[in-house]
Amino acid sequence: MTQIPQENISAFELAVLAANLAESKKATDTLVLDTGKVSYLADYFVVCTGDSPAQIRTIADAIDKVFRQRGQMRIGTELDKSYKWCLLDYGDVVIHVMHRNEREFYQLEHFWSHANTVAPDKWLNIKLQEAS
Repeated sequence: MTQIPQENISAFELAVLAANLAESKKATDTLVLDTGKVSYLADYFVVCTGDSPAQIRTIADAIDKVFRQRGQMRIGTELDKSYKWCLLDYGDVVIHVMHRNEREFYQLEHFWSHANTVAPDKWLNIKLQEAS
């Protein structure tokens, strides 16, 4: 199997890419959290909502496919077998795709309230080569 060389891409650019891919699959309430200064777990968390298990799977699969094409290898995945939530861990960026009920229950935004929320105008509809 030929390994695709990993592109030199920043954590912020990966977060922008993930958030925009989620939005392209009709995710709602997408947030990009800058967690780098408050956690050693990841530099960015992307949190978004899907309305159904099929949509949650579609969002997660789309992100994973594009990341793999760019040489970004997932180091971990956690998911509810009924696809009510899915976590994709790429090291510097962790993506949470959740059904609305699970998102309200886990309240990640509240738990990570000490992290900076990246304003949507800094990431929404920004192509990767424009991200900085």
